[in-house]
Amino acid sequence: MVTEMLASIGADLMKLQGSLPAADLVVPAANLLDAASSEADGFGEHLKQAVLGVNEKDRVAGERMADVDSGRSDDLVGAMLSSQEASLSFSMLMQVRNKMVGAMDDLIKLPL
Repeated sequence: MVTEMLASIGADLMKLQGSLPAADLVVPAANLLDAASSEADGFGEHLKQAVLGVNEKDRVAGERMADVDSGRSDDLVGAMLSSQEASLSFSMLMQVRNKMVGAMDDLIKLPL
């Protein structure tokens, strides 16, 4: 899920990069996690932790669903709740991403 998220963010950065002047510096998509980790306690670090947290919730939900499917567990309600929690977390993260992309678009449109 993290890889898909980085690919999506990378695609958005490439779109934004096409609308920026050549002299402006845009961080390559491959370096997003490295750039985020370089800021101690900054917004990037919080965003990185949010992405990792959503990925962990998705992993746990997948494991719980697999346990129910294979018969190792009969906690269907717990597995469904985990799945819904992971889905809501991912939706919230996508909304934050969309707001950030919108803010970047607004910044790009500002006159110099």
